[in-house]
Amino acid sequence: MAKLINGEHWLDTGGVDINAHGGGMLLYGGVYHWFGEHKVAGKLGNSAEVGVGVYTSRDLRRWENGGIALAVAETAGHDIQLGCILERPKVLFCARTGKFVMWFHLEPKGQGYGGAKVGVAVADRPAGPYAFVRSFRPDAGHWPVAGTRRELGETEHGLLAGLKLCGGPVDGYPADMVYRRDFAGGQMSRDQSLFLNDDGAAYQIRASEENGTLHISRLSDDFLGTSGVWERAFPGRFHEAPAMFKHAGRYYLFTSGCSGWDPNPARLSVAPAPLGPWTELGNPCRGTPEQLATTFDSQSAHVLPVAGRPATFVFMADRWRPKNAIDGRYVWLTLRFAADGAPELRWEDACSAVEDPM
Repeated sequence: MAKLINGEHWLDTGGVDINAHGGGMLLYGGVYHWFGEHKVAGKLGNSAEVGVGVYTSRDLRRWENGGIALAVAETAGHDIQLGCILERPKVLFCARTGKFVMWFHLEPKGQGYGGAKVGVAVADRPAGPYAFVRSFRPDAGHWPVAGTRRELGETEHGLLAGLKLCGGPVDGYPADMVYRRDFAGGQMSRDQSLFLNDDGAAYQIRASEENGTLHISRLSDDFLGTSGVWERAFPGRFHEAPAMFKHAGRYYLFTSGCSGWDPNPARLSVAPAPLGPWTELGNPCRGTPEQLATTFDSQSAHVLPVAGRPATFVFMADRWRPKNAIDGRYVWLTLRFAADGAPELRWEDACSAVEDPM
């Protein structure tokens, strides 16, 4: 069996390239389920032409193609119509309902990135098939735990409308305006991830406020929506690609900056609880200047705790190839921990947490 060499072609048990981009991992019944965006060739692959794929494994090395867990719809006007943008799918098991719940970033067809919604789907089995439930913007009508609690006035609306907010850092970004603008209709949600705490509570982490601020929301008990309890993190810092995990009683969050498809330096933050308060720790990468500047030419997608190996985590990342989306590659790195307990990332040709015997 060939090793999974970072940045090279990874083949499933049928000898076909694994097609699960921007993915997340669910461990259930001793089986890892890897969900990701199923890409097609060319620039067309940046939209959803097929849906969400799933692969299964018991050892994180041999991956069997489980087919399409969530298929796009052929019906015109459907929320997940073929040609929409469907990114970063993540799945949790809800013990309260016995359902498997998938969340993903959704942009309706033909709207670019202006929709900024989440989509939710459910299944009775971990590999699906998943049935689409709804799309929405989270936390409509709810204020964050802290922050200004009033909607924008007419003058503020005018100031905000005059700014060119393009999803990346801009001069004069209004760090206390966008979430107030979106109070009634719900908060924007682009790059997103899920985190299941050891107390059973689940959270969504998302790039919001035109990508300028991260939002963290506690989900409802059935994981089908948000509870209305949420908080803002790093206003005006432009984080995306969130991936949260817990280690030694502290919560860590990998993110990246906002530079489109181009890789940039990773960011690491820490907090005493999922809602924060969050403190940035800087770049967790260790290596050459080029590796630090590009996060090993990749962007974070998920952090996976390895079953049966305490304090062992895999940093899952993608190398995006927007000109030929299907040629995106994967980078998995073993987290190391510094003397102060903070995670670090160092290059390895193949992830030792996966390739070493378990």
